Amino acid sequence: MSDAPDCDPALLDQAVALARMAGESTLPYFRSIELEVEHKHDHTPVTVADRNAEALLRRELHALYPDDAIVGEEEADKAGTSGRTWIIDPIDGTKAFTHGVPLYSTLLAAVDEHGPLLGVICLPALPETVWAGRGLGCFLEGERCHVSDHDDVVGAYVTASALSNWPDGALAATHDAGAFVRTWGDAYGYALVATGRVEAMVDHQAAIWDVAPMPVIIGEAGGRFTDVTGVDTHEGGSGLATNGRLHDRFLDLLAGS
Repeated sequence: MSDAPDCDPALLDQAVALARMAGESTLPYFRSIELEVEHKHDHTPVTVADRNAEALLRRELHALYPDDAIVGEEEADKAGTSGRTWIIDPIDGTKAFTHGVPLYSTLLAAVDEHGPLLGVICLPALPETVWAGRGLGCFLEGERCHVSDHDDVVGAYVTASALSNWPDGALAATHDAGAFVRTWGDAYGYALVATGRVEAMVDHQAAIWDVAPMPVIIGEAGGRFTDVTGVDTHEGGSGLATNGRLHDRFLDLLAGS
């Protein structure tokens, strides 16, 4: 990413505004006793709030950047000709959302021919937003933020979206190494890494829209993002974000060693 051109600050500002708009659109449904929860073919939950937030983002993005491609969780992909693709997760953490837990988020990312371009994690029920653009730094509510400088697994905090899908031996190895494991998961966990509040976030299973904002957010905060095998990609079906100093060690621990 070092040789790639910086993100246009105006584009990043627009992305932050759109993510916040979509996130705020979910709030009238949050903790509503009238909210109906459906289940998709993969048995994951979905609500009208998910669908409305994605429709809002698609509508606004198409109006602003009609030649851009769009990929989202709830609707079919939209092809584009510009070389830039927007990736949407209208509600990351729908289970949290439907259970009245305020740690769900709206995610928006863009990638271009050089790779990850920008990313936004909007946590509307907190409220809190973390964003980054390539070459521009990472920000929490407009203030520059950074990963932690903790350099020992002992005492490091590790968050995860789930513990049931860890490989045999990985969770025990992480505990035995002296790390503290917590389940402050989904995109909220990545926001915690980017802002220096925890040292690592693990997703053993993740779709592209779950982690598309993370390479640029974590990278611009001074950390490192890969899949759980160590490949620098948001398309590997998993995610590991760390403060960078501990990344290789956590890769070993997640392999059970």
